[in-house]
Amino acid sequence: MANRGPSYGLSREVQEKIEQKYDPELESRLVDWIIIQCGENIEHPPPGRQYFQKWLMDGTLLCKLINSLHPKGKEPIPKITESKMAFKQMEQISQFLKAAEIYGVRTTDIFQTVDLWEGKDMAAVQRTLMALGSEAVTRDDGCYKGDPSWFHRKAQKNQRGFSEEQLRQGQNVIGLQMGSNKGASQSGMTGYGMPRQII
Repeated sequence: MANRGPSYGLSREVQEKIEQKYDPELESRLVDWIIIQCGENIEHPPPGRQYFQKWLMDGTLLCKLINSLHPKGKEPIPKITESKMAFKQMEQISQFLKAAEIYGVRTTDIFQTVDLWEGKDMAAVQRTLMALGSEAVTRDDGCYKGDPSWFHRKAQKNQRGFSEEQLRQGQNVIGLQMGSNKGASQSGMTGYGMPRQII
């Protein structure tokens, strides 16, 4: 954590709003999934935002998580090192973020390195992990471990094939959203430029 003094005024209000978005129930689900997915003897952290942040802060667990979602030999992060140096930890977090984006997590769902490392926005970290879990469940390639109901499955594209005859028939139908001119006439209209006659 960076050595920062307490924030006041508007900065404090903004920080409180960010902290309100953090979900303790979601934290426990994400911790369970990370432990099951990585499949190693990983210690369960005590509940709470600060403990969750410290648990993920060095980036090694995140790198192991993204590697476990790929088949053996095709891991995106080949070298994961546990280090106490800040720049190494932040580098591993950014490697995870790049790998998550390549995996299919949208750029808008990805947190920034300082959000985790300094604990600025742990709700954003939760959103990224949720998006990663959803992507893994949707892929259904056998690499996901855990309960599939923990994450929502993304909608798949549903392409339809129409024959030439069906396409030609569709051109003859006037959709109601295009409007209809049934019953329309110009009776009662006045000439342009003339005032409206109110009787």
